Amino acid sequence: MKEIFIIKDCFDSYEEVHKHFLTKGNNVNVLSYEEAINLNSSKSIVVIHQKLEEKKGGKSEILKFARDIGCIKIITINSNYDNGYSICKEMGGAYIKLSFKNIDEVIKEIIFQIISTEKYSFSDKKTICLVNMVEKVATTDVTVFIHGPTGTGKEVISNLIHKKSDRADKPFIAINCAAIPENMLEAMLFGHEKGAFTGASSANKGIFRAADTGTLLLDEISEMPLSLQAKLLRVLQEKKVTPIGGQRDIDVNVRVIATTNRDMLNEVKEKKFREDLYYRLNVFPIETHNLSERPDDILPISIALLNRHTEESFLPYISDEAQKILREYSWPGNVRELENVLQRAIVLCENNIIDEKDIMIDVSKQSNFYNNIQENLSEKKAIQA
Repeated sequence: MKEIFIIKDCFDSYEEVHKHFLTKGNNVNVLSYEEAINLNSSKSIVVIHQKLEEKKGGKSEILKFARDIGCIKIITINSNYDNGYSICKEMGGAYIKLSFKNIDEVIKEIIFQIISTEKYSFSDKKTICLVNMVEKVATTDVTVFIHGPTGTGKEVISNLIHKKSDRADKPFIAINCAAIPENMLEAMLFGHEKGAFTGASSANKGIFRAADTGTLLLDEISEMPLSLQAKLLRVLQEKKVTPIGGQRDIDVNVRVIATTNRDMLNEVKEKKFREDLYYRLNVFPIETHNLSERPDDILPISIALLNRHTEESFLPYISDEAQKILREYSWPGNVRELENVLQRAIVLCENNIIDEKDIMIDVSKQSNFYNNIQENLSEKKAIQA
């Protein structure tokens, strides 16, 4: 992330915003305006309060200040907005004005999402501990095995390990072992020579060689056929691959991360997964948790998902009532279910504010789901009339 500066003049809540960024592991500097005018920080981001903008002569003067210090994005905060919530993007996103009545966790997350280049967010203590551990293991080359229920962020963790590692500028390749037919998986993993089998009209180097010097994610590895597990074990042990139809071994330097949503010890016991391969992969085990076990992640993840599915200038706010619903639901489908609910809310919300009426959860059990939507829309039309 680029350098971030919070200008504290006229900004009563700057400490809250500063602390919020620190919990995300971001290095954020708090400066006075006088200190900031002497900066020479190219591609930096500055957060100021509207009162300071007005005090210094308006937007044009603040933009001049931003150009002088090398700032590429400036966020102006108006925390005394009586009309609820507004976000306005100008100059192609270089100048963003965020207006709200009171600062809360959602507003702080919106500020974070406007500034951050990350695709994830978190606040729960369990996740903070997990991320700290991930950052530590990322500096090594050990094989990582990520265990956890579906939809708990195993691929996100895998990406983070790669991003924080010395291989960050090298390839990161993911393959879902459950989504590829058995007769194709071997060729995709290890490659093949031209004419090695019917349809092999040209040679293919395979995913292991494509990921050479980088990271390979074997997603849902518990679904890998037993016949391939022995070949994978050999590659992991010897760091060599032999393409189908080939006569020579080829060296590969790949950091392997594997994931599963199954109880692997039980899989080994039932002879569905090779014991030797399990222990070869399980060098550094990491466990992800259900969303219900880390409730403080619900709102940060919600804002990150909303940011993914909306334009930056239309990033919605979540009302107190809607926040309460999201926090109190158990989320058996984890982040995937949360994402579905939020996409419905984007469709239903008005004035860029997601309210309790826009939160439609577990529609399969709600026979009156569409009636609820119709009542919601009718009520909003009546208000507009």
